[in-house]
Amino acid sequence: MATDYDAPRKTEEEMSEDSLEELKSRRNDKNSGKVDEDEVEAAESFELPGADLSHEELTVRVLPRQANEFTCASCFLVKSTSQLAETRGNDKYCVDCV
Repeated sequence: MATDYDAPRKTEEEMSEDSLEELKSRRNDKNSGKVDEDEVEAAESFELPGADLSHEELTVRVLPRQANEFTCASCFLVKSTSQLAETRGNDKYCVDCV
């Protein structure tokens, strides 16, 4: 972009006035506050192939607690005992949470 170095420069006050005038003109514009909802409606009508999983069942096999595992009292993740940082009473904390 070309710059005209001979043009008079605006002061900060003039620049703030310009921006206020621009904001006022936007406020008077009827379409400036409208949200384009057509994109949202269009996205809801899309159906991806294989996206309907209503006929599927989820089966999860829960394993019992292993001897070398503990549940962190802070993040509630099951961690290996190699990540045990400290024990306070019955609560055990991993190295990430201490």
